[in-house]
Amino acid sequence: MNFWEYLGSRHQQLLADAGQHASAVFQCMVVATLLGVLIGVVTYRTEWAGNLATTATSTILTIPSLAMIGLLVPIVGLGVPPTVIALTLYGLLPVVRNSIVGLRGVDPALVDAATGIGMSRLSRLVRVELPLAWPPILTGIRVSTQMLMGIAAIAAYASGPGLGNEIFRGIASLGSKNALNQVLAGTLGIIVLALLFDAAYVLIGRLTIPRGIRA
Repeated sequence: MNFWEYLGSRHQQLLADAGQHASAVFQCMVVATLLGVLIGVVTYRTEWAGNLATTATSTILTIPSLAMIGLLVPIVGLGVPPTVIALTLYGLLPVVRNSIVGLRGVDPALVDAATGIGMSRLSRLVRVELPLAWPPILTGIRVSTQMLMGIAAIAAYASGPGLGNEIFRGIASLGSKNALNQVLAGTLGIIVLALLFDAAYVLIGRLTIPRGIRA
């Protein structure tokens, strides 16, 4: 059976795995984005706090993904929980770092002008600082998503959802007639999903970032 025949015979399972993979990455990125931006907002005003936040999230990223999931399994069990926790933690660094950089890069004169017209600190943050910091934050989200697409495949080690199951099945059956097809189908599926997500982020950027700021 060649690769195209394999895709034709397994397309329903592959689509289901792809949907689970995309859903896991998307949901974890939503949580990582909310946490990352919140950490950035809390720490960007103080040099040591920003450095601590960046260092802490960088340290998490140095832990091998297989080891991270292996450490989580005895605590939260198999399946979705270790996948969600690991992906969320791995997705933090680019969002935290870019949130801090973006917020620190806002022109102080604009913040002073907002203060001068009577805006509260929260209003300045929501209406002035975060919108101006959005381009680098979005870049951080894009980077995190690309990383998580690959890392999510390791979740199959802990019976997690996604295309990693296809890859692991192929590796486990090396030498069989469909082993290479399984690995190739899972790998190409992840690449396609990564490209689709990145295209969506480009569209979001065009819709949410004014032309002058993009320039």
